[in-house]
Amino acid sequence: MTREELQEIAENELEAREELDHLIFVCNAASCQSSQGLQLIESLKSGIEEKELGDTVEVKGAGCMGLCAAGPLVLIEPDGILYTQVKPEDAGEILNHLESEAVERLKTDLEMPFFGKQVKIVLENSGKIDPEKIEDYIAMEGYTALNRVITEMSPGEVIDVISDSGLRGRGGAGYPTGLKWSTVGIAEDVQKYVVCNADEGDPGAFMDRSVLESDPHRVLEGMAIAGYAVGADKGYIYVRAEYPLAIERLREAIKRARRLNLLGNNIFGSQFSFNLEIRLGAGAFVCGEETALLASIEGRQGRPRPRPPYPAEYGLWGHPTLINNVETFANVAPIIRNGAEWFASIGTENSKGTKVFAMAGSINNTGLIEVPMGITLRDIIYDLGGGLPEDLKFKAVQTGGPSGGCVPEEHLDMPVDYESLKEVGTMMGSGGMIVVDASSDMVSDVAKYFVEFCKSESCGKCVPCRVGTAQMYDLLDKISKDEATQRDLDLLVDLCDVVRNTSLCGLGQAAPQPVLSTLEYFKEDYDAHLQKATDKLTHAVQREE
Repeated sequence: MTREELQEIAENELEAREELDHLIFVCNAASCQSSQGLQLIESLKSGIEEKELGDTVEVKGAGCMGLCAAGPLVLIEPDGILYTQVKPEDAGEILNHLESEAVERLKTDLEMPFFGKQVKIVLENSGKIDPEKIEDYIAMEGYTALNRVITEMSPGEVIDVISDSGLRGRGGAGYPTGLKWSTVGIAEDVQKYVVCNADEGDPGAFMDRSVLESDPHRVLEGMAIAGYAVGADKGYIYVRAEYPLAIERLREAIKRARRLNLLGNNIFGSQFSFNLEIRLGAGAFVCGEETALLASIEGRQGRPRPRPPYPAEYGLWGHPTLINNVETFANVAPIIRNGAEWFASIGTENSKGTKVFAMAGSINNTGLIEVPMGITLRDIIYDLGGGLPEDLKFKAVQTGGPSGGCVPEEHLDMPVDYESLKEVGTMMGSGGMIVVDASSDMVSDVAKYFVEFCKSESCGKCVPCRVGTAQMYDLLDKISKDEATQRDLDLLVDLCDVVRNTSLCGLGQAAPQPVLSTLEYFKEDYDAHLQKATDKLTHAVQREE
């Protein structure tokens, strides 16, 4: 494969599209497949065949278009018409209206804030290409960034671009990506590895799954660029087995990229080789922690180990290993194509670029969004999210998954970036965002739920996490059942401090956060349960008297 051959594939694909009168994209990501998306594609194809439109109209399965709760979604190009909640029986009506007015009852306004306020970098191809067709990705400048770094740039120059862009890890902690790359790059070892952490386990989070289902080549290209930059010729994608569609598309993407010599040996005729393999996780949340993930890839039980040494120095089988998550790798190719300054111009001073969020809970527009860093929570929830359904009153938004916390209404106008979220007691996390309405009890619906999750997912290696989260859950259960006293609540607070400061890895260290966050902002919910317990005891004493 040469640059000219890459361009030829892109030009052929674009010319084929231009010859069509209409290109119909139907979302066939997991959420829309569960709403008869595949049957819809078949109905449209059958209709095209019956109407003998095959020379002018084509149907493509595409990735996630964002409005997951309104699926299946259909995008008509070049008209730019988006249909929602389309059923297989609507296929004939859609085809009949291709040359006339759109089907109004299915049409959605693309000018609505949900679409208008998004800035798409990671998701720029989602919904616009067939994720199972490498030619579609190449037509969108796919693999041009990889070609450029291999043929025009030194590994050091690539790391400098990533550093200058200000990209920070999108897996949760926000560690500077360029610094991590440079640490692995300067490590002296003949064998290095690149690992993609696709072990997305936060409740309510599906960002990484959607990226893998919608645009898998983007992640492969980012990993190959990282391999070139740090001197690695081998990579692994660690993805949980509960994502069968993502795994299927990754396997297909790797196979097709190898066939075109975009992965494998001597890529673009250079001395650079990069091979990729997929490793399936068994669905243990703790395997999202870097050292536990590496242990799992090595075939051992997925349990964390003390750090240092960090994986950048001592990773897979003892060799320097670069680990980034799906969204981080998905940002790499656009940064190389457009430059560090372009990326750094988006977002805030310390949080550059965009962030993909999965919106869930009490919100109208449940789905996937990508917004610039610095946008306010109010804009996300009320403009993009469309507010709460049935005029329910907002109570909090939970960010960061089990490691995060709740943000009350008084902080809705804060900018969404790494530092601001940390200041109010939560974190960016991988991008899960759950809206909670006023009818929710923050003790049983939030704190108890997340602590139970951490208790169940604890690997049991260290006592503070194994025993501490179980005791925290028992105390929360007692409080939620109106059986606790102030002494129980005081004990819970002390226990949170112990678990947070003595646990081995991030799971235990962050497990108390939902409790501490709800105690800080919603103490009245805890007090109400304690008061009910006091009332129950008082009534019992009075009955005995």
